[in-house]
Amino acid sequence: MSTTEELIASAEAHSAPTYHPLPVVVATADGAWMTDVEGRRYLDLLAGYSALNFGHGNRRLIEAAKAQLERVTLTSRAFHHDRFAEFCARLAELCGMEMVLPMNTGAEAVESAVKTARKWGYRVKGVPEGMAKVVVAGNNFHGRTTTIISFSTDSEARADFGPYTPGFEIVPYGDLTAMRAAVTENTVAVLLEPIQGEAGVLVPPAGYLAGVRELTRERNVLFVADEIQSGLGRTGRTFACEHEGVVPDMYVLGKALGGGVVPVSAVVSSRAVLGVFRPGEHGSTFGGNPLACAVALEVIAMLRSGEYQRRATELGDHLHRELGQLAGSGRITQVRGRGLWAGIDIDPVYGTGREISEKLMDRGVLVKDTHGSTVRIAPPLVISKEDLDWGLAQLRGVLGA
Repeated sequence: MSTTEELIASAEAHSAPTYHPLPVVVATADGAWMTDVEGRRYLDLLAGYSALNFGHGNRRLIEAAKAQLERVTLTSRAFHHDRFAEFCARLAELCGMEMVLPMNTGAEAVESAVKTARKWGYRVKGVPEGMAKVVVAGNNFHGRTTTIISFSTDSEARADFGPYTPGFEIVPYGDLTAMRAAVTENTVAVLLEPIQGEAGVLVPPAGYLAGVRELTRERNVLFVADEIQSGLGRTGRTFACEHEGVVPDMYVLGKALGGGVVPVSAVVSSRAVLGVFRPGEHGSTFGGNPLACAVALEVIAMLRSGEYQRRATELGDHLHRELGQLAGSGRITQVRGRGLWAGIDIDPVYGTGREISEKLMDRGVLVKDTHGSTVRIAPPLVISKEDLDWGLAQLRGVLGA
């Protein structure tokens, strides 16, 4: 077996340097725990950026995948398969919608949502051809394709990748006044994360999402909620929008929809919106494939029980109480989040987010930094209270609290 150092050196020699991962090489994982190639165990407090809401190696999901692997894994959309109709029906029902456009990755789903909104704008709203505008929020993270980074305010994601795709208006996140001013007769959609994950788990001001919903209804504009990270149980509700009683016109889903087993994403909306497509205008060879549908159907069944939403609420309340006490010590300057999801800003005196993440790794806890001094915590929803408390104790130890 190769060592951690040898495997990292080989990876760096043969892969494009697009990530800066922590120096740990995972070999196996179960539940909320991962084990590296040398047998060291780590508590996973990142959960694949919410892709692993149901934990590593969840038996229900693994068994669903194994059963489908023995039957058929791919047909392409050139043919029907026997898992597709049920997947679309069950996901639409979970979302309180009517139609599903399946894709693979989150970025593909966001791209599909943008295409959907533009086509709806031209065919239904009557926006002049080529004039459709989408309003987005600053500090957003919706993916890394050329169109998506065109409306990013993150210089690292955007620099040197132009020319950029036009048709987007960026306003400050949480600012309804700016949003109202940006929406014009040619605006076809407002695209938002109900909670901004990559920005540091930023929760908008109370009433913001409801205000956006009211504005979009008034102006005949689609409200598109990117729930790729915030959705499917993470915040204690099936969707983060539910915390304000808001139902958007379109959900963009991914990550946890594939249970950490296969990439599955989808745009979910009404027939009036997704019905604008005609055969041949959009698609994906792997989108909605039998294996993906089988796993996602099990995810949907698990969410319908409400168990995971309840765990996220109960353990999330505990997490935020503990972090609030830690913030009182002065080591943490701010804590944000909802459910089993938190962004904590570290006082720079105690280290950068990267340095804190590395020190936690040395203590057997895996988290990830963002934007300099912020560390994100998003454990699998299956984590036990005892394991969560142990992980928080390691954070206290690193900060000397």
